[in-house]
Amino acid sequence: MGSYSVVGKEIPNVDSLVKVKGAALYAGDIKMPGMLIGKILRSPHAHAKILSIDTTRAARLPGVKSVITGKDTLGVKYGMWRVRPELLDEEGLAMEKVRFIGDAVAAVAAIDEDTAQEALELIQVDYEPLPAVFTPEEAMKEGAPLVHDGFEGNVSVVRTINIGDVEKGFTESDYVREDRFVTQPVQHSSMEPHVCVADFDASGKLTIWDSTQSPYFVQVLLATTLGLRENDVRVVKPHVGGGFGNKVEMFTNEFCASLLSKKTGRPVRIEYTREEEFTVTRRRQPEIIEMKTGVKIDGTIVARESRIILDGGAYNGQTPTTLLLSGMFSLLPYRIPNYRYHGSRVYTNNMPSGAMRGHGALPPNFASEVQLDLIAGELEIDPVELRLKNAVQTGDSVPGIANEILSCGLSECIKKAAEASDWQRKRKQLPEGHGIGIACYSFTSGGIFNWFNTDLPFSEALVKVNEDGTVNLYTRAPDLGQGSNTVLSQILAEELGIKLEDVKILAGDTETSTADLGAWSSRLTIQAGNAVKRAAFDAKGQIFEIAGERLGIRLHEELDAKEGRIYIRERPDKAISFAEAVSTAKRAKGGMPVMGRGAYTPRGKGLVSAAWSFGAQVAEIELDRETGIIRVLKLTTAHDCGKAINPLLVDGQLQGSAQMGLGGALSEQLLFEDGRVQNPSFRDYKLFTAADMPEVESIVVETYEPEGPFGAKEAGEGLTIPTGGAVSNAVLNATGVVFNKLPITPQGVVESLEQKA
Repeated sequence: MGSYSVVGKEIPNVDSLVKVKGAALYAGDIKMPGMLIGKILRSPHAHAKILSIDTTRAARLPGVKSVITGKDTLGVKYGMWRVRPELLDEEGLAMEKVRFIGDAVAAVAAIDEDTAQEALELIQVDYEPLPAVFTPEEAMKEGAPLVHDGFEGNVSVVRTINIGDVEKGFTESDYVREDRFVTQPVQHSSMEPHVCVADFDASGKLTIWDSTQSPYFVQVLLATTLGLRENDVRVVKPHVGGGFGNKVEMFTNEFCASLLSKKTGRPVRIEYTREEEFTVTRRRQPEIIEMKTGVKIDGTIVARESRIILDGGAYNGQTPTTLLLSGMFSLLPYRIPNYRYHGSRVYTNNMPSGAMRGHGALPPNFASEVQLDLIAGELEIDPVELRLKNAVQTGDSVPGIANEILSCGLSECIKKAAEASDWQRKRKQLPEGHGIGIACYSFTSGGIFNWFNTDLPFSEALVKVNEDGTVNLYTRAPDLGQGSNTVLSQILAEELGIKLEDVKILAGDTETSTADLGAWSSRLTIQAGNAVKRAAFDAKGQIFEIAGERLGIRLHEELDAKEGRIYIRERPDKAISFAEAVSTAKRAKGGMPVMGRGAYTPRGKGLVSAAWSFGAQVAEIELDRETGIIRVLKLTTAHDCGKAINPLLVDGQLQGSAQMGLGGALSEQLLFEDGRVQNPSFRDYKLFTAADMPEVESIVVETYEPEGPFGAKEAGEGLTIPTGGAVSNAVLNATGVVFNKLPITPQGVVESLEQKA
C-alpha cells in the first residue's frame, strides 16, 4: 500500500481545538442585525382538507412582521427524485390538504420567539378531517383512503431485483426456510436540531446559513420552490452537530425562513424544537420483511426471495432509494446465485420516513442474519462457518448491482471478530443466561445516482497553492463531525508532500466551493477524496515542472515530495523547498497563482456503488430471565475500510456506531397512536448513553480498494448495521427463543420466554 507521511496516521480532527474551546460557529449561533424569529403552524390532524386559513389576528399582533400560508407560495411540488416528476409530492406549506400530524400549514416571522408563538395561536384553520391509514397493510387494502391521488393501494414505488432462477434454486435446495421480520421506526436524535438563518437581500440574492448534510440539494430545492436561479441561492454550512441522514433533504424551516425573509426584507431564523425533531422531520423506515432462503445440506446458500413492505409515511423523500437499497442488502454480503426481490414503498398518514445511518440496510440485514442463525441451528453448522462458506470475495460480481467487487475483506473480518471474541470457546462454555451471536454486513462507498443534474460531477475540488507553502482546499463536501475535513486534508497533504498543518480547508459553501452532492451514503472519502487527490495531482504537476528545472530533472517521475521538500528520488539530498518551488512557478506564470482542479464521478461501476465495505460483529450478552433485561457485555467489530486514512477516526466511527446500533437493537422506538408520536422527548425515547455502553473492541481490517484514494473506502455507516442481528442471535443462543422483531425489549423477552415455557 506504500509508505505514507500523513495518510494512515492517527491525527485528531482538524477542528478539534475550535470545538473544545467553544469557538465553533453553528447555524444556531448566527445573529444578524434586525433578525426575526420564525415559527411554523402544524396540523393537528393526520389527514384533512384545508377549508380556510384566517391569519388576520396573527398579522395584527404587535411585533409580527409577516404571516405566510400555502397561498403565498408558488405551489411548486418538490422532492428528492426530480428525475421522476410523479414522485414529487411535498409543498413548502400545505395548499389544500394535510397528510400527517405536524404537516406545515402556515408560518410567522416576529421580533422574538414569544411573539411568534403567540401569533401561531391566533391563526384560525378550518379543517375537514378525512379517513386516515396508519399501517402499510391497511393502506394497501382495496378501498383504503388514498394519501395521494393516483397511487393505487397507496403504493408509490415498486422495486424488483431478479438474479438467476429462484424457483429452480429452491427446488435444488436441501433445506428451505421462510420467516417474517418487523423493524421499528427510529429517530436520528442529533444533538443539534434543524436550524437555519435565511437572508434575502435587496439584490434578490438569498443566503442561508443551514445545518445541512447537502448544501447543494438545499440550494437546488430552494431555487425550485422560490422561482430563483440556482446561483441566486447561496447555502453556507457552518459546523453541524450531527445529521445521520436526517439533514440531507430540504425541510420546511429552510423554505419558510427563506420566504419570510423575502417578504420582510430581514433575516429570519427558524429552529426546530426537540418535539419537532421527533415528529416532523424524518425517521428510519419501519419495514415488514418476508424472507425465504434455500440452502444445501452443507450450508451453501442456493436461493433467496425477499419481499419488503416499507412504511414511507406521508411523503416520498428519499424512501424510493431506501426501497432499492433494502433489496440489495437482503442479498449482500453473501454469494446468492439465485435471488428475487419485490419491494413496495407505501404511503401512510404517519410522519415521513427517510435516510438514516446505514440507509436501507439495517432492516433487511437483521432479517438475513437472524435467519442464517436459524438455518445454522437446523443444519447443526457453526454460525461462523456458515458465514465463511457464503461470504462474498474479491472479484465477485452481482448482476445489475456491482460489476466487480474490487476489494473484500469479509472473510478476514469474520475470522478476526471470532478470534477476538473467543467465539469457539464461549459458544460452548458460556454460563446459564449468557449468549454470543454474530452478524455480518456490507455497505456502499457512495451512491452512483444523481437525482438533480446527471451532467454534474459527483464531486469537484479546487486547490490553490500559496507562495508561503500553504495550500487552500475548496470543497463543498460537508463535515458533520465525522471528520471529512481531516481526511480530505490528509489526502491533499499526502499527494502534495506537505505537512497537514499547511492545509487550509474551506468547505460547505455553495458560492466559494465547487460541486459536491453532500454527506450521505458514506460517499465523501471515495468521491470527494478522489476529487481532492486529482486536484492536488494537477497542482503538483505544475510545481514539479518548475522544481525539475531547478534540480536538472526533466521527468516528473524522478521527483518526489514529502515534509515540504521536493527532491530527486535517487538523490534525496538534492532538493528544494515546496514553498520555493511554488514561488518560482508563480513567477514563471506571470504572477498567476498555481491552481489545481479535480473531479470524480464513478462510471461503469454498477447500479449503486464504486466500492463496498464489509465487516462482522460479535455480541456477547447476559440475560435476566425474570426481568427480561439484556445486558450487553461486549461488542467486537471487525471492519474492512480499505486503507484507513485515519485509524483514529475509523475507531471513533466504530465506537459511535456501536452506541447507535445497540439503541436500535434494544431500546429505541418511536411509538405511534393514530399517527401521533407518543414519546417525542429524550425523557421517553430511550437512547443508549455512555453509562449504558459495554466494552467495545474495534478491529480495522485493511484491504486495498483500487477505486479509492490511497486504497480507502467506507468507514461511517456500515458499522451500525449488524448490531440488531448480532444481539438477537446472542439472545437466541442464550434462550433458544427467536426474536424477529426490533427492538428486543424486556417485556418482549419475558413474554417470549413464557410462551416457550
